[in-house]
Amino acid sequence: MPELLPDVSLTERSPSRRPLEWVGMQGIDLPVNVAEPGYRRTLHARADAQVDLPAPDVKGIHMSRLYRLLDALGDGDALSPAVLERCLQAMVESHRDCETVSARLRLQFDLLARRAALMTEGLAGWKAYPVRLDAVMARGVFTLRAQVTVVYSSTCPCSAALTRQLIEQGFTQAFAGQAQVDPAEVAAWLRQNATLATPHSQRSEAIVAVNIAVDAADFGLLALIDRIEAAVGTAVQTAVKRADEQAFAALNGQNLMFVEDAARRIQAALDEACDRPAVHVRHLESLHPHDAVAWAEPGR
Repeated sequence: MPELLPDVSLTERSPSRRPLEWVGMQGIDLPVNVAEPGYRRTLHARADAQVDLPAPDVKGIHMSRLYRLLDALGDGDALSPAVLERCLQAMVESHRDCETVSARLRLQFDLLARRAALMTEGLAGWKAYPVRLDAVMARGVFTLRAQVTVVYSSTCPCSAALTRQLIEQGFTQAFAGQAQVDPAEVAAWLRQNATLATPHSQRSEAIVAVNIAVDAADFGLLALIDRIEAAVGTAVQTAVKRADEQAFAALNGQNLMFVEDAARRIQAALDEACDRPAVHVRHLESLHPHDAVAWAEPGR
């Protein structure tokens, strides 16, 4: 018979006798199956899992029990609110000997989506959207919140106005004293000088969190991402040809926005469709060495 191995978490008591709010693990690598309408893919996720430890004299929880429950997430059904709720319930049940009544789980992964070019038929590429799912079972009450990050382009309205003024001044100087101007001459001047000045634009990101209904069939991640991209109008592109780049330039010109504009647009697009949307936008300024940021939170 193999020798019985010691387990100090069972045989020893905590000398300080204090309860702990959360105990567990962070950064566990997992494959997870993500299914949305028209989408199904196995993705690499990192999981954080913890339970509470109310028993003041218990020396330690059973980490291996949590790990095995998480490991099963990669082998079973596609992720859903119901799957996460069952996992949390099992985490609590596995630690009844620690008097555990609550558990929490965070999953982080990149949702890979195929995105078509703006103009070129048949041209597409992959885009990764960082996702975070926060699931909590607190004394029998299950809550779930999803966070997505969407990258877009933002062109400064102030910079655009200053640019237009310089082009206007250049045009006035070029055609000063002419009572009539030949449209062909104007077109030729614009081809050469319309970029006399250009407004600054930059890659920007929207980090959006919403509550997910615990009885929902899926998380609605792609629908949420699509709604955010439609609100800003200038989602970054993957594969492009010149026609697509020109269309993207036009979208930027038609969607000038301060960081405040972007936050308000997204919040307005989500208010009726989502539960307690919280928006954080960040413009990685090309004019400044610092970022411009704005928040729009529920109840404000």
